[in-house]
Amino acid sequence: MAEQGLGSAQEADSEDAWQRLNTYSYLSARERLEYIEIMRVFCATLLTDLSAPDVLAKLQGSAGKAAGLDSDQLTTRLEQLTEWGNLLRSSHTVTASSIREYQRARSRYQLSKLGERIQRDADEVLAGADAAREVSSELLTLVERGLRDLAELVQQPGGASPQEALERISTLFVQFTEFADSIRDFYAYLGQVLARYDLDSGEYQGFKDLLLDYVEAITDEVSFRAPRIASTLDALWPELPGLLERIDAISGGLSGAVEGLPETRVQRSRGRELTDWEGLRGWFTDVDGKGSQVDQLRDATMRALQSLLANAKRMLRSASGEMSRRKELLKLARWFDEATPEDAHDIAVSAFGMYGTRHLGVPPEVDEAVLAHTSWWTGPVVEVPVALRERGSRAQRGRTSSVEDHAEQKQRLQREAREHAAARKAAADELRSASGHFARVRLTSPALALLLELLASALGNAQLLRGEEQSLDENRGSFGLEAAWAEDAELGIRLTVRRLPDTSMVLHSVDGDLAVEELDLRIEGLLGSVQGESQTGVSAS
Repeated sequence: MAEQGLGSAQEADSEDAWQRLNTYSYLSARERLEYIEIMRVFCATLLTDLSAPDVLAKLQGSAGKAAGLDSDQLTTRLEQLTEWGNLLRSSHTVTASSIREYQRARSRYQLSKLGERIQRDADEVLAGADAAREVSSELLTLVERGLRDLAELVQQPGGASPQEALERISTLFVQFTEFADSIRDFYAYLGQVLARYDLDSGEYQGFKDLLLDYVEAITDEVSFRAPRIASTLDALWPELPGLLERIDAISGGLSGAVEGLPETRVQRSRGRELTDWEGLRGWFTDVDGKGSQVDQLRDATMRALQSLLANAKRMLRSASGEMSRRKELLKLARWFDEATPEDAHDIAVSAFGMYGTRHLGVPPEVDEAVLAHTSWWTGPVVEVPVALRERGSRAQRGRTSSVEDHAEQKQRLQREAREHAAARKAAADELRSASGHFARVRLTSPALALLLELLASALGNAQLLRGEEQSLDENRGSFGLEAAWAEDAELGIRLTVRRLPDTSMVLHSVDGDLAVEELDLRIEGLLGSVQGESQTGVSAS
């Protein structure tokens, strides 16, 4: 019985899918232009039912192919759209003052949900299918900022306000969806262009600038923002289930309104379900070994560069005369077709320099004597080597070398990269645990290297403040530090430096001791949780 129930469910799903796909039929019918114009009339209204005379009056004012339809033809088209599922018969009561008016207005139609969506998508495809869509890279900055603000709200005492969190989540997913869609559309257009082999020098130059400048800017922006977004999502992830439950408790949306309608499915707003967040996280992070969209973006950019290089090689071969000479061969074939037999022999001599079969350069078999006046059609066939037939070369070609296998080298490089990342992560954990009592611990070499790296970056970002009473020629005097900080998004660590006069400390490590003075160093998490602080300085022994 269970197997029979499962089979019935599968048959029902297949029937439902077939009915939905059948709604696309009008786009491939012979009268598709007329059907599209009729559907546009219905899409221009909201919750309005139209009769055949109403639709006919609207079509007659247009300049399309459907403007020439008569009443009977239009009725046939409307009935067919109803059968496909694009239109629905209206249930409104018809009021008429005569039998003739009732007969004309009794069949009224309104747009179905699926029919409206298909027509909207079709109009979008027809309007901008070949256009290059600009990538909204500025939205990625807003996505990062929105995630960071949401994470700070969640970590506040008492948690985030559900209404405020809902507003931020809705804004965040609208921005992310627009950015992801623009990325997909642009790279689809780029692949379509780079697949062409008829680019001239001007087009090639334009697409080269497009690829090297615009695509590089997009890839750099994504590579810069992706680690920060992934780090913020990792910190926010444990709080998401509870946050979404609190949001649903105060704002159930349409799902709460249709609880009494079990057969009604609701497509919720983006961000209200945990699966939406899983998709967002999978765009920036490698989850379960599936590969992130950021990695796919890098691979697509590399393939685009390879296609650009292939076009460059083709144009170089064109300049040296090694390109395909299809146009010239077609022109020569037309000359042969229009020439007399005598002129055809002259054209063959001028084009190929062969003169006759005996000058082919490949001798026949010894026991086959071929007279000079023997026609090519009736003469014996001579086996021509592949190199001479395809490349016109008589040189002997050896075996091609096998492709070198770099799999082991790639695995070694990946292993070294993972070990290096693990060492830096362990060094960051060591710094956080040792913060506040650096003078009493002995740092490892990676931990000291990471500390010096962050310290150098922080001092490089610092702004020195001198007293107004001192001249620019003075090399000695008091000064302060402002905005002296550095962070590593992948490690989740931030270093903030302040100047504290009359302080001194010695940092011990396996590589030696480092004497530091007159600086206060504070180590924090990126989301603001203080891990510890120490007093260090800039002079080394």
